[in-house]
This record gives sequence, structure tokens and C-alpha cells, in this order.
Amino acid sequence: MTATLAHGAAAEHRIGGQRVPSRHEPLPVEDPSTATTIAHVPRGDARDVDLAVSAARAAARRTRVTTPAERGRLLRSLAAALDADLEGFARLETGDTGKPLSLARSEIAGCVGYLDYYGGAADKLHGETIPIGPGSLAYTVREPVGVTAHIVPWNAPLSMLCRSVAPALAAGNTAVVKPAEQTPLTALRFADLVEGLDLPPGTVNVVTGLGAEAGAALAAHPGIGSLTFTGSVATGRAVLRAAAEHITPVVTELGGKSPQIVFADADLDDVARQVVTGFTANSGQYCDAGSRLLVARTAHDELVERIVARLASLTLGAGIEDPDLGPMVSAEHRRRVSDYVALGAREGATEVGRRRALPGPGHFVAPVVFTGVTPEMRIAREEIFGPVLAVLGFDDEEHAVALADATDYGLGVGIHTRDIDRALRVADRVDAGYVMINEYFAGSPAVPFGGTKLSGTGRERGLVALDSYLKNKTVVARVGPATQPHATQQGEPS
Repeated sequence: MTATLAHGAAAEHRIGGQRVPSRHEPLPVEDPSTATTIAHVPRGDARDVDLAVSAARAAARRTRVTTPAERGRLLRSLAAALDADLEGFARLETGDTGKPLSLARSEIAGCVGYLDYYGGAADKLHGETIPIGPGSLAYTVREPVGVTAHIVPWNAPLSMLCRSVAPALAAGNTAVVKPAEQTPLTALRFADLVEGLDLPPGTVNVVTGLGAEAGAALAAHPGIGSLTFTGSVATGRAVLRAAAEHITPVVTELGGKSPQIVFADADLDDVARQVVTGFTANSGQYCDAGSRLLVARTAHDELVERIVARLASLTLGAGIEDPDLGPMVSAEHRRRVSDYVALGAREGATEVGRRRALPGPGHFVAPVVFTGVTPEMRIAREEIFGPVLAVLGFDDEEHAVALADATDYGLGVGIHTRDIDRALRVADRVDAGYVMINEYFAGSPAVPFGGTKLSGTGRERGLVALDSYLKNKTVVARVGPATQPHATQQGEPS
């Protein structure tokens, strides 16, 4: 069973299987394609967060006695329920974010993939036995952390929710989700979907509101066992400081300035397609957007020409019309991206290709390509989070690696070349957490994802992600008569 959030309606938090209204003036939710309000959601506070954590803790006590096989079955049932309502979720996501409808469908299908993948992993989490000598048994047990907290970004709302909530549930935990205030609607609908299954009430709770209020309260709550955050570096630092008060483990994904490195022997027509996809998908509003093009000087002009030609054919429009690019998520973010475009010109970079007329009245920005970019320019170093490409030429492999690492981020890197030895050599040398060769945005739920440097800590996706939602317990037992004192009984430190 799902609940449709009607146009202009006031929604409620989802806490403990109940709909909890706001005690404050609700927050408007905007369709950025039209700059009109489509719904209202509660402005949650610390009290709402506390209720949600309490509900999740109560549900965790019931979940703890559920068999792993049953957890897996329930996750696969949730995947099937989401898949059955994929179109409804996709349309809601498009209205909430402005992204093209086909992209929303793809992201919701990815959510189904996360639930299926971790549903299959739920009964395969086990410890190990450790041989320490005759008469002793030592083993480890992997236990759920209890309540997991998830602060979700606005750029891919349900995808990012499922990416962390699915492994958390597979590991036997419950969840409290704080979606971004700009894009909370699919999180609420997802909680309704969970409540329609045979899961304890409070398994997934959603508290909407502002990051500085509900988000801060969740990060600082003493009742959570882990925290997953995706967002900006500045907010990530605040989240880490709040979580440190209770020594809460945190997984962070904080953005990037990812390069696509193109050597002269690459298939330039295919590369042009990959580069355009890399910096314009979701209107450039992906953390791993390929927003820097590092190209061998001998191929520079030809590749830029092909990129500009491809950009000329792209359509901009309302997400529901399924264009190539939708709007920025908000007027504020559109101003931020536009300011960076103006900054690029002031820094001395050259904009290539003709700017097009923009549709209205939404928050649109046309794709922009800058050549003549140098490594010290801000458009070459800072995350813009919009469809802006900075092009830099390189002389040789050494120079390409140096340029790739000339940023405080280390999330994704694309490498384009027919020489696999070179590709693997560069992949080994660059300081990044996720490297793609001859294909950008490659991967699956089974492939770990995360970054280095300011791009964050920990890994999501893959089996390694489960480690963030489990704690290890070691048990050592004497089995049989004592034959000699243990080492710690002889005065050695334990």
C-alpha cells in the first residue's frame, strides 16, 4: 500500500508506523521545473527526532530476533513492491527534483536493485573462528548496531536513501531518515511502502525538516548506532563534530571534482559522448560528475569540437517532458551555478559554444564548456554541482596524473585510452576512490563506492558497505580442563 501526496497537501512525519503532524509551520516543497509549490511537509525538530529514534529502538528489539533468511525475504518483498510502483515513484521524484522522467525511472530501478542485492546478502553475514590453541575456542559474531541514521541529499533522493538503508536493514537494524528539505516526498512514500509489509512498525522512520534543526538533532542523538551522511563538505564537518560527542561511527560522501582523462589514442567520438554524459547527467548535480576534462593537447581541439556539437543537440525542459537536462533543484542553487559561470569568465577562461535560450519559469542553466582553464582557477578546483565543464590540456601521462590530483577531492576518475596498460597504470597512481576506464558512471550495487581526501570516509555499495551497520563481538572460551595459565594470567597486558 502506498499513499499519494496530493498537490498542495500537508504531509506528516512517518514515525513508528504512524503519521505525526508538524508542531510548526510546514515547509513548502517546490517543483523546480515550474518554480511552484506542489506539497508541504513538517518542519521537524529535536523532539520529532527523539520520537523517531525511540520508535526505531523499539522496532530494533523485534528485528533482532528475526532470522537472517526472513530479513532477506522481506527486503526482496520490498524490492518487488517498489518495482510494482516504479512509475508512481519516478513521477513523484521528477516533480520533486525536476530531473528528466527517464532518469528518475532509472534511479528508482536502481533502488530496486539495492533492495534485491542486500536482500540476498542478509543471510550471508557471519563471523569466523580463530585457532588459538588446544582447549580454547575463539570466535567472532557480527551484530547489528541497532538504530541507523541516514541524512539524505537532494540530488538523487530515493536512490541515496536505498543505498544506505538497504544494507542497514539487511544487517538487522532499523532506520531513521532525514531527507533533504528540498526533496522529501519519495522518502515519505517509501516509508508508507515499508509499513505495508510484514515489518515491525518503526523499521523505517522519516522525519522531514531543515538540516540545521532536524538533521543536526539526528546527527547528535545518543540513541543511534551509526550515521550515514551525503552532502557538502561544510555540512559534513558539522555532522562529524555532532556525531563525535557520542563517538558515533559515520560514513560520509562529500562530493568531488572528478576528472575524465583522455589520451590521444582514445575513440574521440565515444569519449565525447561519455564526457557530455559525465557532466550533464542530472544537470551536473551528481557528486561524481565528470566536471573536469583533462585531454592530451594533440586531441584537445578535435574533442572539444565534438563535445560542443553534442551539446547543441541537447534539450532542456521540465522533467516530466523527459528532456536531456532538467532544472537546478532551486533558485538558490541556480544562482550559485550561474555565479561560477561568471567567475570562470572573470578568471580568464573561454566559454565555447553558443549559449541557448532557457525555458521558463523554472531554475534552468544551460551546459557550459570552458577552455583555457588553468589548475589554480576556482572553476578547476571547486565543486560547482551544475553542468559546467572545465577543460585542461596535458603533455604526458605524468602531467595528466598531476592535474587529476590537483584538487582537494578524490571521488571519481574516468580514464579513456585504447592502451590498457596505460589505463591500469594511471588507475593505480591517481588518488581517488572510484576509477572508471572507457566508460563513465559504470558500476552496480555490488561495486563499492566512495572517495578520498575531502570526498569523504567509508564506502557504500557492495558487501563492504555492510560493515558500517554491524559491530563485531569476540568470544573466547576455555573448553576442557585447564592445562596452563592464559597469557593474561601471567601478567602480560590484555
